[in-house]
Parts: sequence; C-alpha cells; structure tokens
Amino acid sequence: MRTRYPLVAITTAVIAIGALALPTSASRAGTVPPGQEQTIGGIGIRLLEAPVSGRDDPRAHVYIVDHLAPGTVIERRIEVSNTSASTQHVVLYAAAATIDDGSFFGAAGDEPNELSSWTSVRPGEFDISANANLIATVIIAVPTDAPPGEQYGVVWAEARPDSGAGGGVIQVSRVGIRLYVSVGPGGAPAADFTIDEVTARRSSQGQPTVSATVHNTGGRALDMSGTLLLSGGPGGLSAGPFTADMSKTLAVGDSQTVSISLDERLPAGPWDASLTLQSGLTKRTVEATITFPRAGLATQVAVQAHPSDSESTLPAVVVVVGIVVGLLMIAAAILLILRRGRRRRRRRRSAERPAWRDPLLPPVRTS
Repeated sequence: MRTRYPLVAITTAVIAIGALALPTSASRAGTVPPGQEQTIGGIGIRLLEAPVSGRDDPRAHVYIVDHLAPGTVIERRIEVSNTSASTQHVVLYAAAATIDDGSFFGAAGDEPNELSSWTSVRPGEFDISANANLIATVIIAVPTDAPPGEQYGVVWAEARPDSGAGGGVIQVSRVGIRLYVSVGPGGAPAADFTIDEVTARRSSQGQPTVSATVHNTGGRALDMSGTLLLSGGPGGLSAGPFTADMSKTLAVGDSQTVSISLDERLPAGPWDASLTLQSGLTKRTVEATITFPRAGLATQVAVQAHPSDSESTLPAVVVVVGIVVGLLMIAAAILLILRRGRRRRRRRRSAERPAWRDPLLPPVRTS
C-alpha cells in the first residue's frame, strides 16, 4: 500500500531497520510566508530564488512553481540548515507528490513519478556541521516528449543518523519543498477560482466561524490564504481582519471549504462581511450580510462578487506603466498632427508671395 506524508513539515519518524517507514504523527501542509524556513529535528530547508516571471508571486518564493516547455532545463538553489548541536548526515532527493482532499502529500522515500524522474539535486548528500548551512541546487530537466499538464513533486532533505553497531531503531527526519511544474508550449495556464458559498456557524462550544466553498476553475493548483473583515455590526461595530485557514491546497477542478475562526465574544450581528481569498497573484473578494446563529447551528448566505476581481490581480506598476504609455502615444500623435499642419500652412504662404527683385536693376523686358 502506498504511504504518503503531508508537506511541508514531517515530524521525526521512528522505524525499524529494514521495515517500511511509517510516521508516528504528521502535520498538515499549508501556505507558508515567503522565505520562511521549514525545520524539523534540527534540519531546515528553504528556497533561495524564484523565476523572474514569479518575482511578484509569494508562492514562487516558497515553492518551486514554474511553467516549462518540453526540453527546458532549470536550476533553483536551496539552503539546508542544521540547528542541532551535532553534525548531521543529510540526503537530498526528489519524490512524487499528490493533492488529495485539500492537502499536498509527498510520497514515502523516493517513490517516483514523472516529475521526480526529471528532478535531481546536487550534491545529493553531505555532512552538515552543527549550527551550519549548505547550499544545494535542484535541477529539473523536462524531456522533449514530456506530456502537457501540471505535475507535483517534492524535494526532501532527510537526516538519518547512524544507527550504531548495536542495530535496533534509527530516527528519520524529513523536511521538503513542494514542486508545482506545468508543462506545455507558450504561457502558463491561468489560475482562477470562484467563491461559491459562505456559511456563518457557531460551534457547540459557542465559537463563531465563517466558511467558504472555493472551486478551482483554472489550470493550476491553488494554495489558499485570505482574510475576513466585518463592518456595520451592532452599534456600528467593526472587527477583523481575521486570517483564513491556510492549510488548503486545491487541485485543478477541485472544491474545498476554507474556514475562518472568529472571536467567541463577537455579537451575533447582522454584519457586513467582506471575504478576500488569494492564491499567488489571483485574488477574489465576495461580500455578504451574515448573522451568527445559536450554538450548534449554521446559516448559509448569498454572496456578491466584488466587481474589481473579475480578473487575476496584476501588479500595480503594470497598470501604471500601461496608462503612462497610452498617454504618451496620444500626445505624440497630437504633436505629429500639429507639426504637419504648420508645414502645410508655410508652403501655402510661400507659393502665394511674389518673388523678390532688386529695385536698382533695370526692368526686365519681354518681347
């Protein structure tokens, strides 16, 4: 049976020599702020660079996210750190990954898929001293006959100390970086999603929550994040922003529920709710009027999409540059028309003016 481990962080696993590695526990994967290092058992890993096309995409600063044509080779540098008090032997390798029920899972050991078979890490293993770090390079070489579509993988950094002469058990710690690689000619498939439903509920313990059903309608996987703002509450109260649960990863065509937990002291309402969810540069906002029911009940409400979110979010500088270029083109056209008009008027006046003749010269006689 296939064994999977949720990313990004895997807790220390205890295995018997020669047996299949089985985790004692695991933490659910989720969106991580750019540049944050993942650390388990003293071993940490983080991505050091992103593609130029993804410099504004927060996901591309945490995971290896790219769109590649067949035959393309890319390299990405990663840093592995050892915060423990002793030297660690670390092995770096790629493995398969899947997205299932809203979570991103890395396969056990070096179980392959197509993407992991294209991926290598240099160096593949090394000893790293206590409180030190080393740089490695992830290389993805896409074959010329690679099939189109998005594939998922993981680069593991695995620390496995020597079991010693006595045998018995050894401890294994793994941390990893996700791989989201789309293959095909031209530009990357567009990412997109809809927020279809919003539900206000209160748990049996009285905890108010807001949940939203999100549907991935684009061509890329999504790592959801977002915030909820409440305004227009009883007595004109406002509350938030409240941070959405960032553990959800949606495969293409998938639907999942994203939840936001609120302060249990929050009045029932009604409230004007503004929910903004985002994956990378794609952002959507919906608005609804919600009232939290009594404990143990839920109320589904209609949502209205924010008109500014009909397209994926573009960096503001792109919009500004586009406006400036358009204005300059209009000004240049007007200037060209004015200059041509002045030239035509000068030629017309020159043709109508009689030729100048020196008055001291004798008159010209014609026969």
